[in-house]
Amino acid sequence: MALQCGIVGLPNVGKSTLFNCLSNAKAQAANFPFCTIEPNVGVITVPDERLNRLAELVHPQKIVPTTVEIVDIAGLVKGASQGEGLGNKFLANIRETDAILHVLRCFDDENVTHVDGSVNPARDKEIIDYELQLKDLETIESRIGKVQKQAQTGGDKQAKTALEVFLRYKTALEQGKPARTVKFDNKDDERIAHDLFLLTNKPVLYVCNVDEASAVSGNPYVEQVRQAVRGENADLLVVAAKIESEIAEFETYEEREMFLSELGLRESGVNRLIKAAYQLLNLETFLTAGPQEVRAWTYRKGSKAPQCAGVIHTDFEKGFIRAEVIKYDDYIRLGSEAAVKEAGKMSVEGKEYVVRDGDIMHFRFNV
Repeated sequence: MALQCGIVGLPNVGKSTLFNCLSNAKAQAANFPFCTIEPNVGVITVPDERLNRLAELVHPQKIVPTTVEIVDIAGLVKGASQGEGLGNKFLANIRETDAILHVLRCFDDENVTHVDGSVNPARDKEIIDYELQLKDLETIESRIGKVQKQAQTGGDKQAKTALEVFLRYKTALEQGKPARTVKFDNKDDERIAHDLFLLTNKPVLYVCNVDEASAVSGNPYVEQVRQAVRGENADLLVVAAKIESEIAEFETYEEREMFLSELGLRESGVNRLIKAAYQLLNLETFLTAGPQEVRAWTYRKGSKAPQCAGVIHTDFEKGFIRAEVIKYDDYIRLGSEAAVKEAGKMSVEGKEYVVRDGDIMHFRFNV
């Protein structure tokens, strides 16, 4: 399931530093604009403490976590929607991603230049929002031009429905609002909206890159961003990329934990960011546990048992008979699959069962 989150932002806000912390792929990090030209793609392991807990009970030969793809995209500048800087490449790369991690500089450092001369994350956010909204408005106006005549004079019901969707988006974008703030009540409207692939309709997480002193409690810049994203249907995360790069250099888990403890952090910003990116993509995890491996499998939230079986192998979905399901908490509490069965805590589910995050699954099939 190759779904991608794209890391975007103005030049020199810490995108590549953050990407390097997330991934083994070492993107160039330098103090000048456009040091990232081709998008760097990293396949990132999703931290999941449940795998280790299960492994302590099952003693498998290996543990296999799930992953998510992160793309480091070139910095955007004013005028990108008209091709300024690397604008056209930026917009093409972001269109290919499924969700956006929007990095905003929320720290002062006279040694790191700012493309606009001063630190102002709300303004920086507005610059990128404006460029993406302009591109979306261009898309919408083009679509309106194609269906307006049919909708008004041809009696074409589909064209009329599409026009209504386009006009709602046009109104929002002209008011400076992202497309994701527009909600539809029926599936036909949602399908038309989805097929537009608007840039500002993608789910977004605003990542406030702060200094070490602000890693735990944030700072006034973070509050500025919090106010700016209010009512936008988006989340916010505080990360100190410079600290994260230092944590990444430690060789042992114990060293990392000690460093985090000294800073007053329970969990690294990288771990929190990966988990947030996973959720942003509307993904969840089911588990399999046996002597060969304990493994996490990715599925779209709301999927039913046959579709999740197909994540393991297409034959599992084609020949699906039933799913044997153990709740993670029951497995940990009782200590083994045999004990779960003896306690009557394993359920047998059919094709309509909606899989829940953390379900431990065993699929029966016949092809």
